[in-house]
Amino acid sequence: MTNPEIALMMLGLFILLVFLGFPIAFTLMAMGIGFGYYAYYDAGRMWRSFNRLTDDAGTWDQWSLWLEGFYNNRIFDLFINQTYTVMSNEVLTAVPLFLFMGYIVERANIVDRLFTTLNIAAKNAPGSMGVAALITCALFATATGIVGAVVTLMGLLALPAMLKARYDPAFASGIICAGGTLGILIPPSIMLIVYAAASGVSIVRLYAGALLPGLVLVGLYLTYVVGRSILQPSVAPRPTKEEVPDVALGKLVFMLATSFFPLAVLILAVLGSILFGLATPTEAAAIGALGGMVLAVLYRAMTFQRLRESVYLTVRTTAMVCWLFVGSYTFSSVFSYLGGEQVISEFVAGLDLTPLQFLLMAQLIIFLLGWPLEWSEIIIIFVPIFLPLLPLFDIDPLFFGILVALNLQTSFLTPPMAMSAYYLKGIAPPEVQLTQIFKGVMPFLLMVFLAMAVVYIFPQIVFHLPEVFYGR
Repeated sequence: MTNPEIALMMLGLFILLVFLGFPIAFTLMAMGIGFGYYAYYDAGRMWRSFNRLTDDAGTWDQWSLWLEGFYNNRIFDLFINQTYTVMSNEVLTAVPLFLFMGYIVERANIVDRLFTTLNIAAKNAPGSMGVAALITCALFATATGIVGAVVTLMGLLALPAMLKARYDPAFASGIICAGGTLGILIPPSIMLIVYAAASGVSIVRLYAGALLPGLVLVGLYLTYVVGRSILQPSVAPRPTKEEVPDVALGKLVFMLATSFFPLAVLILAVLGSILFGLATPTEAAAIGALGGMVLAVLYRAMTFQRLRESVYLTVRTTAMVCWLFVGSYTFSSVFSYLGGEQVISEFVAGLDLTPLQFLLMAQLIIFLLGWPLEWSEIIIIFVPIFLPLLPLFDIDPLFFGILVALNLQTSFLTPPMAMSAYYLKGIAPPEVQLTQIFKGVMPFLLMVFLAMAVVYIFPQIVFHLPEVFYGR
């Protein structure tokens, strides 16, 4: 077999092992080292080490020399260098800080106050409780970036309230599932940091580019919720005074000042310091982590147990992301060295695709990968396969990254592997069926596709803010 054939076999075997349920990070590292041992094998270098074995050497010396001969392969140098590269990556330094900010905010008891306040403020709007739940989800998801946590907390808080207010179970479930996924798109997003590290695109430009598409998607969600509430009032009846009491204007302002504005100010401070060049993403993430702790103290929710949980979850998630990068970098280096990247590039170039056709093909593959895989695995492992192909079609990696971020919303919403639906089903009342949740998320899934179409038709939605802040 030629080396490119071995590279393709390497990729196919990896995909097979992933579907069989093997841990992805360690599978990447094992396959990278295993195939890399073959790719970087140097017989002369090996035998020079083995020839140093002598009959008069002691048993321990012979064993040491044999090990030296076995390990005298450049793949081990590559693995060590890739590990050091990942662990010293300045972009990835922001990941644990943003995660810590999210876990602290999650435990600060902000969500219940925020939802209650917005529910009262929006009580005269069509589908008011749905609007309040969606805005709460968007703000909380943006602050935490942890889809499972947002969907679970909002499912415990908002879903029973909406069901009690006679909302259609499918409609209410769809709002929570869709709103909970927004944190991986709207800055400050951990997913965009990971994409920046994988692609080399400036994280500040990515944040600026993702802001308007994120607001477009939120706008489409809100339009759907309000529009359907007007056209079909039975799915979202207007609340009674017993369900949502009248509140004096002064008290409402105080409620907003103590629930909505602190979280909004924290998010805007972190994002604004990045976009206006006042701080690097890592520095802004540190500010956000400190701000989250201050909020938790002010809300009297800071305990040693919650702090310990936040630190533990931060370390665990950060370790997962970093080892995925180590495995991916090692795997992709060997795959490229064997000629696999060139084979794929020549194959795609031979298809004679237009830029639109290539984008559709790439987004379809990412959409399908979203069923069995997490977003982190897609970004770290599979997106880099497409990145070398972008110059062939004159596609800006910034634009491609925003489309991927929009597309990955679908990985949480597409049945039968819609993880948001399963998160919600795990804590929903027994009468809420999984089929109802699937039915509720489908309109929001269509909104995601519509947002992707809008971004492609009007690319300045992505490029406008980066050009305004940082030039072309």
